[in-house]
Amino acid sequence: SRQLGMPGLPVDSPFWRFGAFSGAAGVMLGAFGAHALQNIVDPKMLTVWETSNRYHIFHSLAMLFVPLTITSRDQAKYSKSGWLFGIGILLFSGSLYTLVLTGNKKLGAITPIGGLCLIGGWVALAFGV
Repeated sequence: SRQLGMPGLPVDSPFWRFGAFSGAAGVMLGAFGAHALQNIVDPKMLTVWETSNRYHIFHSLAMLFVPLTITSRDQAKYSKSGWLFGIGILLFSGSLYTLVLTGNKKLGAITPIGGLCLIGGWVALAFGV
């Protein structure tokens, strides 16, 4: 496994890669919201976009932390947090981004499921469950 900077930080971890690509997407989506959507969507919807983007970025960074917690002995325990963060980003932020772009309020029903996944990711990270 290739190492980046610090010993023991595998850049070939799927959580590292997903977190890095997700972070890049978060920056692009944040810029899109700040520039392209500013004069197009209602200010309330722009706030929804900003909330979505904030959670997207924070949890992309959390995904980068997951490989630091994984050893060969407890890989299954801590990898759950990575999967929960990834699914949470897709469901929480993805549903809110889509809500803002389409105006489809039904997507709001998906958002809390994503939020629960994000919370679960933190709990799994803390307790290794």
